[in-house]
Amino acid sequence: MEKETQRIDKKSKLFLHLKKWLEKAVLDYSMIGEGDRLLIGVSGGADSFALLDLLDSPMIFVPKFSFIAVNIDMGFDPDYIAYRELEKYLQQNQYPYVMEKTDIGALAHSDFNRKNPCFLCSRLRRKRIFEIADENGCNKIAFAHHRDDIIETLLINMFYGREISTMLPKQSIFGGKLHIIRPLAYLTEDLVKKYSRERQFPTVANECPTSGNSRRTYIKKLLNELERDNPDIRHNIYTAMSHVKPDYLPSRPEKKPC
Repeated sequence: MEKETQRIDKKSKLFLHLKKWLEKAVLDYSMIGEGDRLLIGVSGGADSFALLDLLDSPMIFVPKFSFIAVNIDMGFDPDYIAYRELEKYLQQNQYPYVMEKTDIGALAHSDFNRKNPCFLCSRLRRKRIFEIADENGCNKIAFAHHRDDIIETLLINMFYGREISTMLPKQSIFGGKLHIIRPLAYLTEDLVKKYSRERQFPTVANECPTSGNSRRTYIKKLLNELERDNPDIRHNIYTAMSHVKPDYLPSRPEKKPC
């Protein structure tokens, strides 16, 4: 009864707005099918709490599905304060969940891997998430990446990876055996954070030592600076990704230009 009461309370204008655009993204990209079993990645950040909360709401146009919430603790907090706080929230809301303590963070930030700790950290975490999805019969993995994440990833890949690519709202992996979906793909970070404050989700600190000095943080600050002169900068970049003109992009030269 307590959980039903919580669901009924989620009727604010912001909730209805977010649900509308979440369902639109799910339908536009055929993210969820009848009988799907989702693994919902829950990092403890505001975005992942919002995704879990929204997907655990009555759907109007989305087929019926089941889910399990999964958290991979990176091992940055030796006292596991955030871990216990997150587990308490999942238990209080009666969510099916898997939580796992690891030393991935310490390994990724060790002396032998100083150059790019974020890459190894992400790779090892996702490897374990894929394994848990298989162990629990999940055919879809839902991540809480929003529109701003997609925009920032495009610029990160251009600036540092020398390629034009980004996160996809829906991505097939392992020959179609598994799909990654991003139901928040149409939603801005500001709105997701505002909803998290409205719903008063627990505050779980990010103890990663490079979280405040990462490439993504740099790109985010750069976009904020650009928005001072052009408030539409993020919208324009996002729109540009679907307005690509290959005929006006140079092919790769045979030799490196001077």
